[in-house]
Amino acid sequence: MVELRQYTLRPGRCDELIELFDREFVETQEATGMVVLGQFRDLDDPDRFVWLRGFPDMTARQHALAAFYGGPVWAEHGPRANTTMADSDDVLLLRPASAEHGLGVSPAERPCDGAPAPDRLVSATVWSFPPGRSEGVALIQDGLLPVLRETGPAPLAVLTTETAPNTFTRLPVRTGENVTVVLTSYPDEAARRRHAAEVQAHPLARDEILPGIERERTGAPRVLRLAPTGRSLVR
Repeated sequence: MVELRQYTLRPGRCDELIELFDREFVETQEATGMVVLGQFRDLDDPDRFVWLRGFPDMTARQHALAAFYGGPVWAEHGPRANTTMADSDDVLLLRPASAEHGLGVSPAERPCDGAPAPDRLVSATVWSFPPGRSEGVALIQDGLLPVLRETGPAPLAVLTTETAPNTFTRLPVRTGENVTVVLTSYPDEAARRRHAAEVQAHPLARDEILPGIERERTGAPRVLRLAPTGRSLVR
């Protein structure tokens, strides 16, 4: 299970939250049984913080969240973190599209606190489809992914909506969703744009795959352009 969490912050508070988060909320969350997968600045909104955390399954998620948010670290530092946030309820609950499409990162590889941010850009493309329909997800997994691999860097992960009920209701998640999220890492924005252009120009993608996805989707895909923090595993 993976949560994609997008926080709207109070103006000018992003650096403060990232410094607090990377110092106090990484190992302490992982001690309860979850993994902090990635922390990012949103390059299109200076007052937005985006992060990913993972769980082995829904039962482990419930136990880990109860332990962390009921524990001493959140009691001490949570109030300060909350003062930086205007909204923290934009959360997608996801799972890998298949066994080979999860995020292959390990906490053992995490840089220490104070490490410089990597000179990388992570793209998270969110495709939305009507609830209950699998055709769009299949088109991305079986059609678009091979083209992405052929024309540029292979995605880091492909995630789809987890439909199990939210068992930790203290933290809301978006309901009624049917999304696929493709995460890809690039050296810079120019590389991301080149890859997008190559995909658009690919004959199979141009003539069949992208038109098929367009017929299925409920709106234009949302592209999050994310800058990893110094301690982010996803980079």
